[in-house]
Amino acid sequence: MIRQTEVLQLRTGRLQPLADSGATTGIYKQCVDTAFLSKDGLEQDEHGDTRHHGGPEKALHHFAADHYALLKERLPASAAGHCYPGAFGENLVTQGLTETEVCAGDIYKLGGAILQVSQPRQPCWRLNARFELADMSRRLQNTHRTGWYYRVLQPGQICRGDLLILEQRPNPEWSLSRILNVLYNATLDSEALAGMAELSQLSLSLRTLARNRLETGQVEDWENRLFGPK
Repeated sequence: MIRQTEVLQLRTGRLQPLADSGATTGIYKQCVDTAFLSKDGLEQDEHGDTRHHGGPEKALHHFAADHYALLKERLPASAAGHCYPGAFGENLVTQGLTETEVCAGDIYKLGGAILQVSQPRQPCWRLNARFELADMSRRLQNTHRTGWYYRVLQPGQICRGDLLILEQRPNPEWSLSRILNVLYNATLDSEALAGMAELSQLSLSLRTLARNRLETGQVEDWENRLFGPK
């Protein structure tokens, strides 16, 4: 179990056009030395789609630097050139901590803030425009290397170089890798879905997703999320 890791980069982004999509985005994030983290996210960090990005359950996005090299190997050269720290709109970049080691509900101390892991990221169509690759969102989803989000239990100032320190692990059996497997592979595993539906530290949206699959016996349509509205 990895108890602590250093924040190699801290990133925030202002709104700007998203390639030639006609949308605006905060995905192009720049390195900063320090920022205040509120329950809604970092100061000066903006989101083009506030319905699906940012807010209390997605206040902070974390992506493992461990993944960049592997993703480069799997992408066409044109897209691989975009694959570097900050490429996925992440606020935190670290080395050594991945979806395999992180569990839903984990509580971390970071600088003056206290964070709790709320859910893995569900890639959306904006990555297609960002990487100039029509199916980038699906490719990232299929790797199960999506990054993850935190909710903020205690606001505070955080800095590049701070240690992210694990303080509590209430759900050691629910790694993010396991949740990603249920989301995208074992999609109708009733036992796993029942467990997810009752996982109180998991975001409400994913608990609702699990309940809906149990009730309907069907998997939700991913097309709009992965490729944008028709």
